[in-house]
Amino acid sequence: MTILAYLRTTLFVCLAALLTACAAAPIPETPDVTRTEIAALRQAFLELDPNVDPEEADRAARIAVTYPLELRALYEIEDSPVVHNTKVNAGLKPRGLCWHWAQDMERRMRSENFATLDLHRAVAPPRNILRLEHSTLIMSARGKTMQEGLVIDPWRKGGVLYWGPTLEDARYDWLPRHVVLAEKGITVP
Repeated sequence: MTILAYLRTTLFVCLAALLTACAAAPIPETPDVTRTEIAALRQAFLELDPNVDPEEADRAARIAVTYPLELRALYEIEDSPVVHNTKVNAGLKPRGLCWHWAQDMERRMRSENFATLDLHRAVAPPRNILRLEHSTLIMSARGKTMQEGLVIDPWRKGGVLYWGPTLEDARYDWLPRHVVLAEKGITVP
């Protein structure tokens, strides 16, 4: 083992130990996904606007709740989100940063070609002790703003979906992704 590899491993172990002490308990190995959760999210989609198609609301809710469980296995999630981020950044895990979840969820939802639901990418500027930005997907009724939508955030609980109205998210202040990137001098199509 080279000195650089040794230092990298030592740094990773120390950082992981520090973050583990502050992180939430590990996520359950097999989270329960119930019909009740899917039905509640379906209803929330329907309540966004009278023009939301019930079949689309059903499909979106089912995908939003179940697809993160597939990603969870693909990303090899075993720890809390912050600890997993450390492993991804150290090259020990393939994916699983918040923007990976947001990107993969957006791709999956976009493949459904919803006619009555819109997709928005959002970023929350850092306002926590670790100074971490957070990325997510927000879904709204067609033609409505992301502020009128629902946060679809599987990163927050390691693959178990957090969802709720954008303006009621007490943990994050969401901004359009393109606005945050433009402030950094980055343009997106």
